[in-house]
Amino acid sequence: MNTLIFDIETVPDTALGRRLYDLHDLSDEQVGRIMFAKRRQDTGAEFLSHEQHRVIAISVAMRSRDALRLWSLGEESSSEKDLIERFFDGLEKFTPDLVSWNGTGFDLPVLHYRSLLHGVRAARYWELGDNDQSFRYRNYLSRFHWRHMDLMDILSGFQGRGRVSLNDAAILLGLPGKIGMQGKDVWQAYLRGELARIRAYCETDVLNTYLIYLRFELLRGNLSAAEHDAELARARQLLDDSSAAHLLEFAAAWPQP
Repeated sequence: MNTLIFDIETVPDTALGRRLYDLHDLSDEQVGRIMFAKRRQDTGAEFLSHEQHRVIAISVAMRSRDALRLWSLGEESSSEKDLIERFFDGLEKFTPDLVSWNGTGFDLPVLHYRSLLHGVRAARYWELGDNDQSFRYRNYLSRFHWRHMDLMDILSGFQGRGRVSLNDAAILLGLPGKIGMQGKDVWQAYLRGELARIRAYCETDVLNTYLIYLRFELLRGNLSAAEHDAELARARQLLDDSSAAHLLEFAAAWPQP
């Protein structure tokens, strides 16, 4: 069984903003500022609607039969279309179970709209059982089918009032939580050309999500206490084997029991 934990990072789609608001002579930063202001005027909050987000990073952790890997898809120079194609190609090849934090509410709807824009084919992801009967009652799209587990949605009891942030859930469990930046910092970091830093931040979000997932699997009885400890040891070994600064910082902030 393959399990893929994922997270995306986005910035305003300023090309769309220019078309929506006739802003053709302004810089990306200026267009983004106007997009946020328009959204705040319409809704009271600056968070853009899903189709106005452009994907700049997708990070994943893959737990397969005998390995745990963590990486960001593509390269810093990869196009949005390439990143999204790589994500869905992985689903096509491995059919992993997906795990996310707010993937149902944000990550996947953004990927849907951006796939629509770029014409990204993803037959396995959109399968509902017409071509593969095993997907009829366990697919990626139904909220209550756990081929995709949105941990925020599940742990809240599918109630908006019960939702908590990834950072708060991680801190609750003694995990590092957000390291280096917050989601609200991504746009300014992107404007400064700090895409490597954004990809690193996305990977630490994936790590937090994976470790919360392991605790949830313990709750569900899918892992024994000993198996849970072994999976934590595997995650620590992944960090110990890395020389990446953000993973070393994560390891230092994750106290030994």
